[in-house]
Amino acid sequence: MKLQVTQENLNKALNNVARVANNRGTLPILGNILLKTSSNRLSIAATNLDIAITHFIGSKVSKEGSITVPARLMQDFVSSLPSGVINLELEGNKLHITTQQYQSVINGIPADEFPVMPAITSGDNWKISTNIMRGALQQVIFAASGDDARPVLTGVYVHNIEGNLYMVATDSYRLAERKLVKSSTSPKLLIPASALGDLLRILGDFEGDINITNDGQQILFRVDDVELVARLIEGNYPAYRQLIPNKFSTVATIKREELLSITKVSSLFAKESAGSITIKISEEDQTVSIHSIASQIGENTASTSGKIKGGGSITLNSRYLLDGLNALRGEDVTFCFNGKLEPSLLKDPSSSDYIHIIMPLKS
Repeated sequence: MKLQVTQENLNKALNNVARVANNRGTLPILGNILLKTSSNRLSIAATNLDIAITHFIGSKVSKEGSITVPARLMQDFVSSLPSGVINLELEGNKLHITTQQYQSVINGIPADEFPVMPAITSGDNWKISTNIMRGALQQVIFAASGDDARPVLTGVYVHNIEGNLYMVATDSYRLAERKLVKSSTSPKLLIPASALGDLLRILGDFEGDINITNDGQQILFRVDDVELVARLIEGNYPAYRQLIPNKFSTVATIKREELLSITKVSSLFAKESAGSITIKISEEDQTVSIHSIASQIGENTASTSGKIKGGGSITLNSRYLLDGLNALRGEDVTFCFNGKLEPSLLKDPSSSDYIHIIMPLKS
């Protein structure tokens, strides 16, 4: 293998791919990335057996070939090089990397020892704009569980409701749902949240459509010159919509930034109580106040005004409330609940595309 690539292109590809490589598993080679030439392109690929990412970049290939090299070393090394042309040449299992200022050798492992990269040859195909997908991922994936004890909750569920695609995630303490686009397809896809986190990073500032293919076992996302394949999670997603109330006895519409501000301040006094804050809504005063106590530090009450209907109090985890408020985009936010033991809901009063549910804490 002998070729030339630019530092900018190779560095971008390594940043997209290398994070998937994992040298803490039982297969040491999974800590490597696969470099492989094809025509006048170089493919850089990595996999952890559940997720695989391949990035293709243009290159000037003099001799075809392939090799695997340590992902972290290659990424850190290339990112430290100045911009310009990089020469890559394989001699045996040693990859020689040269520029005008550097001459380095990285010991590799033959490519035939690398796991076969997953591929999808057939299945359902659909497209979605990058802007819609990027926004949805930012609003949803953080609500997925990080606990493997319930694998289905570590995924993001994509499904069709009355002709619209929805994306939802929950860890059983909070839930985020985003409406995507109108669609005639009816997928029921449980995609690992970790894979969608990688997809969000890959999207960057890319503009255009994402091409998606799923075959019931895997899903493929094509973004420009990058392909991400993920193994779908098996299992049935909870019937979460049964938990979403249709009516609320207490509804407060306030400035999102003001609620965000008083929640941040209150959270400083809530660390001792695992983030517990008590929200009190008064129809008489048209105010929303948040109270938090830390016995060793003190206590805090912060208030703001709004348009209030009904009243009452509810205790929530401040971090979950902050996450939900940061996920919303509008100037105003509507906060609703029925009682201190029932789910609360956050939404943008000017849009029905996104809702955020937070389960209460016992006060």
